[in-house]
Amino acid sequence: MNYSIIRYILGIVLKLEGILMCLPLIVGIIYSEKSAYSYVITIAMCLIIGTILSHKKPKDTEFYATEGYITVSLSWVILSIFGCLPFVISGEIPSMVDALFETISGFTTTGASILSDVEALSYCNNMWRCFTHWIGGMGVLVFILAILPMRGGQRMYLMKAESPGPSVEKLVPKVRNTAMILYGIYTVMTFIEVLLLLISGMPLFDALTTSFGTAGTGGFGIKNDSITGYNSSIQIIVTVFMILFGLNFNIYYLILCKKFKQALHSEELKAYLLVIFATIGIITFNIRSFFPTIGEALKHAAFQVGSIITTTGFSTTNFDLWPQVSKTILIMLMFMGACAGSTGGGIKVSRLLILIKTLKKELFTIVHPRGVKKITMDKRPIEHETVRLTNIFMVAYIFILAFSILLIGIDNLDFTTNFTAVAATLNNIGPGLELVGPTRNFGLFSDFSKFILMFDMLAGRLEIFPMLMLFAPISWKRQ
Repeated sequence: MNYSIIRYILGIVLKLEGILMCLPLIVGIIYSEKSAYSYVITIAMCLIIGTILSHKKPKDTEFYATEGYITVSLSWVILSIFGCLPFVISGEIPSMVDALFETISGFTTTGASILSDVEALSYCNNMWRCFTHWIGGMGVLVFILAILPMRGGQRMYLMKAESPGPSVEKLVPKVRNTAMILYGIYTVMTFIEVLLLLISGMPLFDALTTSFGTAGTGGFGIKNDSITGYNSSIQIIVTVFMILFGLNFNIYYLILCKKFKQALHSEELKAYLLVIFATIGIITFNIRSFFPTIGEALKHAAFQVGSIITTTGFSTTNFDLWPQVSKTILIMLMFMGACAGSTGGGIKVSRLLILIKTLKKELFTIVHPRGVKKITMDKRPIEHETVRLTNIFMVAYIFILAFSILLIGIDNLDFTTNFTAVAATLNNIGPGLELVGPTRNFGLFSDFSKFILMFDMLAGRLEIFPMLMLFAPISWKRQ
């Protein structure tokens, strides 16, 4: 284990967090809020500690998979600890546990909140709360890859540990350029959404915070009713962009390179869109009696399907009151999630396709023991290592899901609440059903249960393995 390089990267991460906190500080100054001082204090702490950790460049820059996983998981934990300090220092979320829960939920783009009145927060704290979604959506370490003192192959270990999906590919030969392309696309799409929301009549502050939540597929809103109070045009724009941010960003790169055929023939893209359109149709039919017109039912069905499958978590209506068929579909979409290489959470469409193809292969092998059948995706064979990791991921995922439900059962809440609370946090969605439904919050859980759910949020965002590596003794041995 190369501790010096881990220490160095953590220092860079802290300094970057201090710089990013300048945005809510500026907002606080603009609105003349006393809470702004909490950002001055936190920024100073981040810069001082970050400088101490990264002042000396390590002589040994060897960096492998173990360091990648440990660095990523520790970075997200440290980001969250320092990121929650403004809420505590300002006194707007006085409980350290609650503030940490809110911040982890922000960075992991979960959107599960302990707040019953988000409108009571100051402008600067609401900006930071939503901005954490944007920071965590693409991944802060993907952003700083361009300045890390490591060779390209070593940078790839960080990208693989932080990026969602069963496999990670470089868009161009250099990892630095790949990171720049990803953040370039991410930033431009966010800017376009902000512009469209402004044109549709949304105030600038609302447009920025909503776009941050949409881009990161997070779901923190600045209104107690989420997106419900805004006009239909705004709701439709948010629906479209939630679905767009749920796509694999490689597709956008291929489109920019005018490789339209390769982009549009993606099996994952076809499956993702097919599920979206099919579930919107079914839910619209199922909830048609809940709304005055079929058009209104279609709008709400499309919004909630887009919100849940991309694990954003915004809402325009209390879907906990919908019929069981619609609620069951939404729960299934919670687990499915968005595409690999997107900002969305969940198991991912590509993993489910690999699992289905693996099942078909096993059935073929039973019928034809001597037959040879390769698993392919987009007409390219899938490596055995990818299939193996997908299977292991599912085992770990099911274990964490079941064990977390068991552990938070100590609060003696109903099973639907516990099950959907874990599903919502592990899949980085936000709202669940019953006591954690779209009109409720997670403040009813004990501190112990909140820590379990915080682990689930981090494990879900980092694809489980980096967080498990933190607790594996072998990870910390010098080799």
